[in-house]
Amino acid sequence: MSNIRLMDMGDYPQLIDLWRNTENIGLSKADSPVNLDAFLQRNPGLSFVILDDDKIIGTLLGGHDGRRGAIYHLAVNKEYRYKGYGKALLNHCLAAFADIGIERCHIHVYADNQSGLDFWQKHGWFTRPELVLLSKDIGNPVKVDR
Repeated sequence: MSNIRLMDMGDYPQLIDLWRNTENIGLSKADSPVNLDAFLQRNPGLSFVILDDDKIIGTLLGGHDGRRGAIYHLAVNKEYRYKGYGKALLNHCLAAFADIGIERCHIHVYADNQSGLDFWQKHGWFTRPELVLLSKDIGNPVKVDR
């Protein structure tokens, strides 16, 4: 039996294990317990886990800047993929965004992650060829493990 609930810091050991074992999830210091806790505090009610009994089988981090939503770390355990769990997490988060007045949401996907791109486009997301993502590390360079 699976169900969706809000993510909390007690989930951290299972979260980090799932993320480390999911291809195309980039991990950095932003995913440390302290930084994840701060993210959840800044974005209450927008990050979810889906469970099979007590086992976390999927995650989604949701946040916003007051205008646009952003989704990070949508991950589903390999054994549970293609059963609608990712879509369920996504719909849950989008409904939470709509409840607080967020009308558009963005996602970053690695360019070579074809299965990820396929998932997002299948669910109505579109590329923005007129935009280019630029980043700048502030202070120490951010190391992303992928």
